[in-house]
Amino acid sequence: MKYCHTFALAVSLMAFSGVDAALPTGVDRANLDTTVSPGTDFYDYACGGWMKANPLGDEFSRYGTFDRLGELTRQQVRDLVVSLDAAASPEGSNARKIAVLYAQGMDSTALNAAGAQPLKADLDRIMASERADLPALMASIPGISAFFDTYVEADMLDASRNSLYWSQGGMGLGDRDYYLDDSDNARTVRDAYRTCLNRLARLAGLDAEAAQRLADNTLRIETELARAAMSREEQRDPQSTYNPMTMAAIEAEYAPAGLRQYYEALGLKNVDNVIVGQPKSLKAVSDLMKNEPVEALRDYIAAGYLSSAANYLSDEFVDAQFALRQILSGVKEQQPRWKRALSVPNGMMGEAVGELYVARYFPPRAKARMIELVSNLQTALGQHIDNLTWMSDETKAKAHEKLSTFTVKVGYPDKWRDYSGLAIDADKPYWHNVQQAMRFNADFNLADFGKSVDKDRWYMSPQTVNAYYNPSSNEICFPAGILQAPYFNMDADDAENYGAIGVVIGHEMTHGYDDKGRQFDKDGNLSNWWTDADAAAFTKLADGLVAQFDAIEVAPGVHANGRFTLGEDIADQGGLRVAHTAYHNSLGKDNPGQVIDGFTPDQRFYLAYANVWAGNIRPAEILKRTKTDPHSLGRWRVNASLRNIEPFFEAFGITEGQPMFRDKADRVVIW
Repeated sequence: MKYCHTFALAVSLMAFSGVDAALPTGVDRANLDTTVSPGTDFYDYACGGWMKANPLGDEFSRYGTFDRLGELTRQQVRDLVVSLDAAASPEGSNARKIAVLYAQGMDSTALNAAGAQPLKADLDRIMASERADLPALMASIPGISAFFDTYVEADMLDASRNSLYWSQGGMGLGDRDYYLDDSDNARTVRDAYRTCLNRLARLAGLDAEAAQRLADNTLRIETELARAAMSREEQRDPQSTYNPMTMAAIEAEYAPAGLRQYYEALGLKNVDNVIVGQPKSLKAVSDLMKNEPVEALRDYIAAGYLSSAANYLSDEFVDAQFALRQILSGVKEQQPRWKRALSVPNGMMGEAVGELYVARYFPPRAKARMIELVSNLQTALGQHIDNLTWMSDETKAKAHEKLSTFTVKVGYPDKWRDYSGLAIDADKPYWHNVQQAMRFNADFNLADFGKSVDKDRWYMSPQTVNAYYNPSSNEICFPAGILQAPYFNMDADDAENYGAIGVVIGHEMTHGYDDKGRQFDKDGNLSNWWTDADAAAFTKLADGLVAQFDAIEVAPGVHANGRFTLGEDIADQGGLRVAHTAYHNSLGKDNPGQVIDGFTPDQRFYLAYANVWAGNIRPAEILKRTKTDPHSLGRWRVNASLRNIEPFFEAFGITEGQPMFRDKADRVVIW
């Protein structure tokens, strides 16, 4: 996977709608709950009004200001897509392909009439395969998700060239803890997963006995994969996931895994070396492929295929999959069909949709302003590096080198991706066309094997509300989607913009120096540019931050995982501190800024930050995100991060004895 550290979980289908003239230029008091003291619970004080005014709808497991952006702009992207006329668009054009994919997703009559027919040939092929054929089979049928993942990306030791990676995978529930935990929640999830697989198999035509066998075999095999898998915390160490092996060595030690056959079926004929992320997992795959009955292997592979296909088939398949999601996240109602249909062209032809989107919604002045803000944040981060008391001058010089070579991407790519090789046929089933898109995108990635890294490549579509830092290219990227209120508002007070988008910018920059990003140098190579003493000082501070978040009880008896969220927690704190400095730099010396509507500049800054995390969330979603999301929950991105920041205490007069206050000796300040 890409070592892209994001500001928040990606929410696609976002668009910049221009400046909303109705937005206030000061604090929106409706967002506040003034019955709560800032010193008691700042999140409830800053966001309580918004939370009361925006209760969770049945289709949401979480709904916050971040998600509201999705809902507001999803409609705009829908308007773009439905305005496309497939019949009038030239054959092979992006517009025609987008329109066909959306129309097929909307055609419930055709999907329900077809039932399981679109997957029958593939399923029959899976169920008739012999053991020796399975590696090539997994590579040749788009939609099979089994045993592992593989991809091409920059080599961690030489970021100028692309290498082939192998990574653990094949667990339908996504996280190993769902298989290994003995908690009530994990057992409930496993039962729901077994029920889901059984239902999908019956819908696909298997009899009751075969369907139950498929579900049981799949759970057993996936549990073995989970036992061998690295934890999410272990995977945060890039050193441990960089294990280059020759293909000859892989074949000698893990022959039953059939990797050469697999890669050749993908079209990669000359694979001599593979970077293995988790050797223990590769051994488990090899052992399972050798020792499991071939019938069990077929069942497991078929289950992954059915799970991939379900959302693109009849309503019965979709409903079976959704029943599992209800257990995982607590959501009560399926998204309307148009949202599900829209996600396909938006996700699988992201830059094609993005090209349409920026032409209509993204103004050039927003890009110019963002570039200015990024420059201001770079200056401020440089000041913070200079003022560090725990870092030597030698390491500071290297940190400055890295900061000065950041590549900054704003809005959209300079060169759009070519989709001419993607074949979408209105006369073929929806699932067939989705498979074509899956294969096209996989081939696009694999085509980079052996080539130099394209530093102009984007890893998010322009219409995504998110941002990222990529250590292998030492770049920060801010797609057009996030450049809208409440993150970015051209007409808002500077305190608000620095408290919102400014913190986003600082957050992504700080990822270059978090527990993972700091291990990469200015050229994107995995390289130790720290003195031993400075590395030890950083680790001590980072461990202190881990302990702070570990102490947070996110649900009765369930604590946050500070080691898992460490990178994002470091970046949140760094973003807050650096953006605050950049804001005061912008005011100029001896300029305290204006009081607006009774709030000082610093108060508006911290309220703007809190407001981007306002939201409501279901209990089941809290449990899921605590297992799977490297970001802390919104409440704690606010309250826990701010409790380390002295200017925050000063802004709201928070003093010893109040719950938000933290003694100076107990605070952790890294960047």
